[in-house]
This record gives sequence, C-alpha cells and structure tokens, in this order.
Amino acid sequence: MTDRSDDALALLAAKLDTIAALLARAVPPAAIAPDFASAEAFVWAGTAARLAPVTRVNRVDIALLQGIDLVRDQLVGNTERFARGLPANNALLWGARGMGKSSLVKAAHASVAARMAAEGRPALKLVEIHREDIETLPQLLSLLAPTAHRFVVFCDDLSFDAGDASYKSLKAVLEGGVEGRPENVLFYATSNRRHLMPREMIDNERSTAINPSEATEEKVSLSDRFGLWLGFHKCDQDTYLAMVRGYVAHFGLAIDDAELVRDSLEWATTRGARSGRTAWQYVQDLAGRLAYSQSRELEPKL
Repeated sequence: MTDRSDDALALLAAKLDTIAALLARAVPPAAIAPDFASAEAFVWAGTAARLAPVTRVNRVDIALLQGIDLVRDQLVGNTERFARGLPANNALLWGARGMGKSSLVKAAHASVAARMAAEGRPALKLVEIHREDIETLPQLLSLLAPTAHRFVVFCDDLSFDAGDASYKSLKAVLEGGVEGRPENVLFYATSNRRHLMPREMIDNERSTAINPSEATEEKVSLSDRFGLWLGFHKCDQDTYLAMVRGYVAHFGLAIDDAELVRDSLEWATTRGARSGRTAWQYVQDLAGRLAYSQSRELEPKL
C-alpha cells in the first residue's frame, strides 16, 4: 500500500513540475531595467526581457558616408528634432542593399548624441531590436517610457514573410494602439523592401480577397506608419569612386589614383555591384595588402 502511495505522489509531483514549466514558459519574464548611464547603446534580448549594454558600437563616421547627402541630412535633422523634444517621425530607410542604411542610422545617432551631450541635454540612446523580437516591442517600450533619456529604437533588415502576423503588433505600437509610442522613443527601421513585405505576398492577398484593394491596404498600411521614408538607390560609377577615395583618404592609404580607380572598378566588377559596402570591402582588402607588402619590405634579407 505504501509503495502505491509513493508512486502516486511521485507521479503527481512530476505532473506539477510539468505544469510549472509550462506556466513559466507562457508567462514572459519581468523586464530588467539596466543602468542607462553605463552605455550609449543597448541590444534588446526579447526572450530574456533585458537590455544588454554595448561597450563599443560598430559604426563609421558620418563624414565617410558618400552619395547619400539628401537622406543623411533628412535623418540627422529628424533625429536632432526628436532629441530636442520637438515633433519627429518614425523613419523607414529602404532600398538597394549595401548603400549605407544601417550605417547611417548609427552614424546619425552618434552625431546627434554628441551634440546633445555637449549642450547638457538628456542623453540620446540607441537600442537595437532584432527582427525575431518584434513581438516583444511593447514590453521594451514599457521599460523605456518611464526614464528621462530619449531613445532611438532601431531594427535592421526588417521584413515580413507570408503567414507572419507579427507586423500587426508593430502597426499598433507605431501609431494605431491605445497607448501609442512613448514620447521619448522613436522607431527607425531599415529594409530592402519599400512596403516591408514581398510583392508576391501583397499580390496574393489582392487576388484572393473579396475586396482586393482592402487586402492590399492592410499590407501596405504598415509602411504608412513611418512618417519619414528615405530611399536608397544603386550608385553610379562616380559616386562609387567618391566612396572609395573617401575611405582611402580617411585611413591615409598611399596609392596612385589611377591605380586606385582601375583596381577598385575591377573589384566592383567581380562583385557584380557598386555600393558603399563594396567600396568599404575593397578598401579593407587594399589596407591589408598595403600593410602586408610594407611589412614584407621590412623583413631582413637572407
């Protein structure tokens, strides 16, 4: 009789443990507020509900971004107005890959944050949220809203595929929800897609809906939540060479200009693209080759 009771208790304890594990998985952990003064940028870990400080932000100086002068000035102006407590728009940076969309967001933040710090204004922080954590965006905003700092929440390479309904929660956070976006938070996103969704997904919705226009508007209305649209387009040869020369001058690389032009154009041809990313990768390769050849010249001759 005792053995049966022990077995029943053990079975009950196992079931209770299973229920407890399921409840723990269903209930999100409480968000952990970091020391916002400890860093200028943070990364949001949605599953752990915590902000991890970034000790060194991977970015380039805004002066190095060539061929995007108009969108650069628009984004910097929008960011500065927000940092000063003035009205500003959520921004969608869309278009050709490798043309500096994410680099511009980080560079604009650094430029404006330095200006605000010099004037003694509340610090402007950068918070990156990954695409897969978009559904936890409301939890992140509730963590940022009570603080005295101002935040640019940044999602790189944002897009949605067929069957992904998380875009609806993003729509509500940007403008459509009851609470809306906190006054001290601005949302920036980059994407290769203007409407954040593949064209075939929008076309399919149009073809299968009773009212095709309504189905299309449901998908397109997400990008409409961004008041500022900044388009990035493929660059021509002159712009590409200006990017290369800018990087070469910045790093002080010694190379004949004719050789630089010939070499960098050949690099772009082999890559099948002219872009800021291609120019940066070429200059990285050039710097490595020059440093290697110089170090070889300093080796003792045997």
